[in-house]
Amino acid sequence: MIVLGIESSCDETAAALVTEDRHILADLVAAQLEDHRPYGGVVPEVAARAHLDRLDKLVGQAMREAGIGFVEVDAVAATGGPGLIGGVIVGVMTAKAIALVHDKPFIAVNHLEGHALTARLTDDTPFPYLLLLVSGGHCQLLVVEGVGRYRRLGATIDDAAGEAFDKAAKLLGLGYPGGPSIERAARAATQPVMDLPRPMKGRAELNFSFSGLKTALRHKMEELGALDDDARANLAAGFQIAAVESLVDRTRRAIVAARASHPTLSALVVAGGVAANSVLRAELESCARDARLGFVAPPLRLCTDNAAMIAWAGLERFRLGEESPLDFAPRPRWPLDETAPKLAGAGVKA
Repeated sequence: MIVLGIESSCDETAAALVTEDRHILADLVAAQLEDHRPYGGVVPEVAARAHLDRLDKLVGQAMREAGIGFVEVDAVAATGGPGLIGGVIVGVMTAKAIALVHDKPFIAVNHLEGHALTARLTDDTPFPYLLLLVSGGHCQLLVVEGVGRYRRLGATIDDAAGEAFDKAAKLLGLGYPGGPSIERAARAATQPVMDLPRPMKGRAELNFSFSGLKTALRHKMEELGALDDDARANLAAGFQIAAVESLVDRTRRAIVAARASHPTLSALVVAGGVAANSVLRAELESCARDARLGFVAPPLRLCTDNAAMIAWAGLERFRLGEESPLDFAPRPRWPLDETAPKLAGAGVKA
C-alpha cells in the first residue's frame, strides 16, 4: 500500500510518498523561510500564494523521485486542518483533484495527528504512549490510545512554546525562525540568565503558559540596557533553560497522570517543531529514563512540518477502512481530543 501525502498548513509546502511497511519513497519540502523572514513571522497570504505556486510541481517531483505513477498510489492524503486556512485550502483542493482524476480515495488528515503518529512511522511505537506535542502553534500533552483516539491532559493557556521562542528571538534581534536562533545563540552563553520564571512549574494541573516568560525577558532586557553579543547569548540561554524546565516539569507530572489510567504506557514521545531543540530532547530522554519508559523523538527532518507524517496518518486511517468525502471542508481549528475543555491559548487553536 502506498499513500501520497500533501502538507500545506503553515509555511512548508510538502509532498511525500510512504508505504505500509514504513518506507518513505519520497519526502520533499519547499521551505518559505526567505519569503517570511522580512516580517519576523509567517504572513498567511504570502504562505498561501507560495503553496499555490509550488505544490503541483512538488507533487510531480515526488512521484518522479519515488519512481512510480499514480496507478500505483492507493490513496491521497492531505492536511485538512488545523492551520492557516488559505494554505490548507490549497493542499486539500490539490489532493481532491488528484483523487478525482485518478479515481483514488481522498483522506483529510488532522495535522496534529500527523505529528502524533510520526513515532509509529519511525519506530513502530505501540499504543498507548504519552505525547508532548510542541510546536509554533501548539503545546499539548496527550495520551495516544490509538488511531483517532487521543486524550488531552494539558495544553497552553496562552502562547505555544514555539511561538514564545519566535517572540523571544525577535526581542533579542536574533532573527526568524526563533527556535534555531535561540538555540544557536545559547551555545555561546558564558553566564546564562537564571532569574527568569519557570511558568507553571510545580502546579498540579498539566497546562502550560509562556506569555509571562516572554514578558519577563523583555523586562530583563530593559533592565540591562544596551545588549552586546555576550548579553544576548546569556539571555537566550536563560530563556531556553526556563522554557525547557517548564516543559519537562509538566511532562514529568503527565507521566504520573497517564500511567494512572494507562498502566501499559509504552513510551514518552515528543513531536513538533520544538522537538528539534537538542536541549529539550536530552532533558526529555532523561525524564523518560527516570520513569522507565521508552523515549521516541523523530529525526529532525520529521519534527518540523512535512508530508511524510501526513501520508502515514492517512495510511493508518485508510487501512482501517476510512476515507473522506470529496465535499470535506478545510478546518482552521480541529482538536485531536474533541471532548477536552476549551482553553484560550494558542495551543488549542487546533
